[in-house]
Amino acid sequence: MALSMLLPRIARATTRANVAPAFRCAAGPLSFARRWASSSSSSSAQPTAEDISRLKHLRNIGISAHIDSGKTTVTERILYYTGRIKEIHEVRGKDNVGATMDWMDLEREKGITIQSAATYAQWGDTNLNIIDTPGHVDFTIEVERALRVLDGAVLVLCSVSGVQSQTITVDRQMRRYNVPRISFINKMDRAGANPTRIIEQIRTKLKLPAAALQVPIGAEDAFEGVVDLLTQKAVYYKGARGEDIVYADVPSHLVDTVQAARDELVATLAEVDDEIGELFIEEKTPTEDQLRDAIRRATIARKFTPVLMGSAIKDKGIQTLLDAVIRYLPDSTEVKNTMLDLDNNEQVVDVVPYSNQPFVGLAFKLEEGKYGQLTYIRVYQGRLEKGQFAYHVKTGKKVKISRLVRMHSNSMEDVDSVGAGEICALFGIDCASGDTFTDGTINCSMSTMFVPESVISLSLTPKDKNSPNFSKALNRFQREDPTFRVHVDSESKQTIISGMGELHLDIYVERMRREYNVDCVTGKPQVAFRETATKRSEFTYTHKKQSGGAGQFARVIGYIEPIDPEQQAELPHEFVNNVVGGNIPTNYIPACEKGYMDGLQDGFMVGHPIVGVRMVLQDGAAHSVDSSELAFRLAAFHAFRESFKASNPRVLEPLMTVEVSAPLEFQGNVLGSLNKRKGLIIDTETQEDYCVVSAEVPLNNMFGYSTELRSATQGKGEFSMEYKRHSPVLPNVQEDLIKEYQKKLAEKK
Repeated sequence: MALSMLLPRIARATTRANVAPAFRCAAGPLSFARRWASSSSSSSAQPTAEDISRLKHLRNIGISAHIDSGKTTVTERILYYTGRIKEIHEVRGKDNVGATMDWMDLEREKGITIQSAATYAQWGDTNLNIIDTPGHVDFTIEVERALRVLDGAVLVLCSVSGVQSQTITVDRQMRRYNVPRISFINKMDRAGANPTRIIEQIRTKLKLPAAALQVPIGAEDAFEGVVDLLTQKAVYYKGARGEDIVYADVPSHLVDTVQAARDELVATLAEVDDEIGELFIEEKTPTEDQLRDAIRRATIARKFTPVLMGSAIKDKGIQTLLDAVIRYLPDSTEVKNTMLDLDNNEQVVDVVPYSNQPFVGLAFKLEEGKYGQLTYIRVYQGRLEKGQFAYHVKTGKKVKISRLVRMHSNSMEDVDSVGAGEICALFGIDCASGDTFTDGTINCSMSTMFVPESVISLSLTPKDKNSPNFSKALNRFQREDPTFRVHVDSESKQTIISGMGELHLDIYVERMRREYNVDCVTGKPQVAFRETATKRSEFTYTHKKQSGGAGQFARVIGYIEPIDPEQQAELPHEFVNNVVGGNIPTNYIPACEKGYMDGLQDGFMVGHPIVGVRMVLQDGAAHSVDSSELAFRLAAFHAFRESFKASNPRVLEPLMTVEVSAPLEFQGNVLGSLNKRKGLIIDTETQEDYCVVSAEVPLNNMFGYSTELRSATQGKGEFSMEYKRHSPVLPNVQEDLIKEYQKKLAEKK
C-alpha cells in the first residue's frame, strides 16, 4: 500500500455520534420531582466496583442476516456450547422438535424465524443477552427493534451467497443505531464456499473495511477447522458435537497463506487505527495484544469488522466466535446512548449506564402471553426491582412491577431485580412498543425505532361476523407489530390490513385462525399506490354559500408544486403560509391547512393518498360575517383539488428490489420471468455454478412470482424482495387504474 495513500487515512480523526431518530414525546400529566440534573453532573453518584465489574462482563448481542444464512442454527450452537441447552435441534430437523429459538408452531412448520426471540447464556465469566432475529424482509421490524436496544451484533453471511439484499438492509439498520458488528461467514462446508470473495463483498457492497481473523483449513467437504491469524495456531473442533477444541501448529501447506492474510489484516487495521498505522509506517510488526486492542477499538468505533468463519451445521467455529464477541464487541459502558430531557425543552442528555442512577427503561417488544401482555424492556439506567413502581412517561401512569422475568425463548425465569444494561420482561404493563419508563424522579424519553411504511394491503372478512375475537386479534397484532396496520375502508366498510409483504399478512391471518379460532376470507392483495403532482399549478378559489341567514364565504389564492423526490422521505407534504396584510385572518390559517390535509387523504385519480406536494397560500379574502373556519377549510380543500387536477398528476407504485438466486443453467429463465414482469435488471453475478440476478420490479407485478420461479427453476431458485421507493407507473397502467377506480365509484352510486 502506498504511503501517500495511507497517511491521510491515519490522520483522520473519528468521533462516534448517536444519530438514531428521536421520539418526540410530550410530557405526561404526572408532575415529576426533579431530583436529577445532567448525567454529566459532578454530583452524580459514583458507580460501585461491583456494578462496573458486572457491566464489563455483560454483552447484549443480536444475530442478524439474510434469510437462510444460518442465524438460528448459529444461535442453537451458542446455547449448546454455553450449556444453556443439553441437546441440539435443527431448524428443519427430522426429529420434528425444531430449534430452541423458533418456538412458534408456524416457525417450525415453515422453517423460518418470524418473531425475534431473546435468551441469555454465560461464556466463561461473561453473561450474554442474545436476540435471534428473522431474516425475511417481511419481518424487518423485528430486526429494527432488536438492534435498537443491543450493544453489538453478529452479522452472519453465507459462504456461497455472501452479501445479499437483506444483508444490505440489516447493515443499514446497524448503521442507523450505531451498532458495531462482527461478521461470521457460515456454511463453509457448502460447495462453492469462498470466504475471500465474501470479504471483498463486505468491503465493496457494504462499504466497510473488513479483514479475516482466520484462514480456513480446507473448504467444502474438506473443511476441518481454522487457523487463528493472531496466535498463528490451527484450531480443530473435535468430539461428537465439536465441543473439544484442539490447538496445533499451522499446516505446512498453509504457512504462506497465513502470513499473507496476517499482513492483509495489519494493512487494513493501519488504515483505521492510529497505533497500528504508526507501526505500519515504521515497518514494525505489531504484537498479538496490540492487534487485539486495535481490532476492539476499530470495531467499537464502527470503522472495521473482523471476519470469522465456520460451519454451524457441522459444529465448527462457534466457540471462537463467542471468544471474539467477548473480546471485540462493547459492553454497556462503552456505548453512548442518549435521551430527551422533557423538562428542559427536550435537550439531549447522555444515559449513565449504572445501577445507582435513576431508572430509565425502553419497552421495545410486546407479546401476548398466557398471563397477559408480556413487555420486553431494556434497562438503560438504574435498577428495576420486583414490587417497585415505574412511571409510564407518555401517559404519566404509575404501574407496579408485580413480576419480573428473564426470557429464554418462550420460557421464563423469575428474578427479583435487574441492573443497568440488562434485558428483561414484565407482565401486566399497558404500553406500546417504543414507550419509556422511569422511576418518577426524572422526566425523560428514549429515542425510539424507525418504522417503515407498509407496501401491501388486503381486505379481511371473518366467516363468523359475530365473533368478538376478530377485533381482539387485530388490536393485539397492531400493538405487537408497528408495521401491521388496520383500517376500515370508508366506502366499502371492509376491514383492510396492511403490512410489509404477502408472507407478513399470510402469517397474521394464519395466527388469527390458530390463536383466536377466527377463520377469515381475504380479498385480492392491493398495492399501496400513491398520487403526486408533477408541475406547479396555481389556484384562485372562492367558496360561497347563501341559503338564508349567515352564509359561508372564503377566498384562497396560491399554488401547489411538487416536492423534490429526494426530500419526500423526510417531507412527504408541506403547507406554507405566505399571506401578508391580514387578508385572511390568522385564526383561519389552521383551517386552510386542515382543508389541504383533507385533500391529501384520498387522491382524486385512484383514491390513494397524495404525497410529494407543497401547498403555498399567498392571498385570499374574508367576510366579516359569513367567513368561518368551515368555509376556509372547504375553500382550501376544493382549491387543492382543482389545482391538483391541473398539475399533470401521476400515480406512483411501490418499486421493489428483487434478488433471485438460481443454478446457472436457469439464468435465462430467471431473466425472462423478470422481464415479463416489467423488471429492470440491475446486476447479474455468477458464483461458481449459481447466478444472482438483481432487478427493480413493480410490486403490482410480483404477485404469484414464487410459484413461477419454482416452476422455472425446478424448485431450486429462491428470491427475496425489499421495498425501495415509489415510482411513476406507465401511462397505460395509470389509465387502467383510473378507469377501474371510476367504475368502482359508479357501482357504489
